[in-house]
Amino acid sequence: MDFRDTDFRHLWHPYTDIDAFEREPYTCIERGEGVFLHTTDGHRMYDGIASWWAVPLGHSHPRLVEAMRAQAGVLQHSILGNLSHPMAVRLAERLAGLAPEGLGHVYFACDGSSATEAAMKMAVQYWRNVGQPNKTRFIGLAEGYHGDTLGAMGVGFTSWFQEPFKSLVMPQLFAPSPHCTCCAYDKKEGHCALGEPWSAMERLIAEHHNEVAAVMAEPLCQASAGMRIYPAEYLRRLRRCCCEHGVLLIADEIAVGFGRTGAWWACDHAEVTPDILCVGKALTGGYLPMSAAIANDAIYDSFRGGGRRFWDGHTYCGNPITSAVALAALDVFEEENLPEACAPAMAVMRSGFESLATNECVAYQKTLGMIGMCALSDAAGGAELARRVSLKAMKLGLFIRPLGEVLYLWPPLITTPAQLEEIFAILRAAIEAEAP
Repeated sequence: MDFRDTDFRHLWHPYTDIDAFEREPYTCIERGEGVFLHTTDGHRMYDGIASWWAVPLGHSHPRLVEAMRAQAGVLQHSILGNLSHPMAVRLAERLAGLAPEGLGHVYFACDGSSATEAAMKMAVQYWRNVGQPNKTRFIGLAEGYHGDTLGAMGVGFTSWFQEPFKSLVMPQLFAPSPHCTCCAYDKKEGHCALGEPWSAMERLIAEHHNEVAAVMAEPLCQASAGMRIYPAEYLRRLRRCCCEHGVLLIADEIAVGFGRTGAWWACDHAEVTPDILCVGKALTGGYLPMSAAIANDAIYDSFRGGGRRFWDGHTYCGNPITSAVALAALDVFEEENLPEACAPAMAVMRSGFESLATNECVAYQKTLGMIGMCALSDAAGGAELARRVSLKAMKLGLFIRPLGEVLYLWPPLITTPAQLEEIFAILRAAIEAEAP
């Protein structure tokens, strides 16, 4: 089969410049194995972004594949409306045990957007349940990202790719991004996030708490905004401020959860517990679509009495096969001692990006656990240079996908230090080949 021609005729790719895609070298992934992707023309590449941040245990893990096969022969689908099944019950118990203390009620959804939408609905309906129906607005961080459905876009609006839908989105409140690099306030690194950006968030909560249901934030790293990494102290202050003003805190850990930051939850770095925790992507090892919003007792118990119910639900929420794979993934995390076993690889991530930063075309770099990024300077070509570097890296055996001028690595957690050294060698060679 000629995949290229058929692809161009029929397949609509997300976030893709159609004209550029049809001009550039065509790549079609046939299979994955461990930390590698194999193309239909026989090329092998490191998966530098864990297949859109979702595959921490690598591709074709035998335990996950076997769990999928086994459950597929037993029960393929069962609704959770006034009904249950063993896999969902076991997974809910497991997640409640892993979540920050106090979060014990697991609501399953299908993807990141549906989990954040569910969390927003929970927050609004909670306040209605307790007699404060006026609390219906949300506060988010500028350039945050919580999904592409309309509600999620409203609390994570990113103008450069969501502008066409602005008229459809309910406007929310936004505080400045707290990341410390390239500070808009011309402060030294480490000061900015806890200076004006924090003061702006504090003012928003104080002034609007009577109408705000919740603050939603990606803990410690705004991924889609360009891997904007910020201090744990900001999250600690946010938790305290929300408590003081009677506002819920929703932590969107769909991307950064399950050990990605070096702790099981990014919230653990700040030793805080949100009121609702959103998880996804790595939940099934990235093999099947599944997400969840995990809430505390107060929110769950507010739905008791008077025939109340949570008005949300998805056809495949808590699907038996996805639940079985998620349980297998959690077993593997535990048996392979992740993320603790990643410490040597995380050290390579830090040193690797520090080394890249010595190149004149690199404006700044930052790492957090198994997340690393460097931004290419405008003078060197910025986003265009990043695009060329990614294409060169692919030829050399590394798949990455830049975010504007930002080159980043988000490899599977099972990537060894030696493999990371090879990845950095490829990335360094690609930058040197393409930089002016």
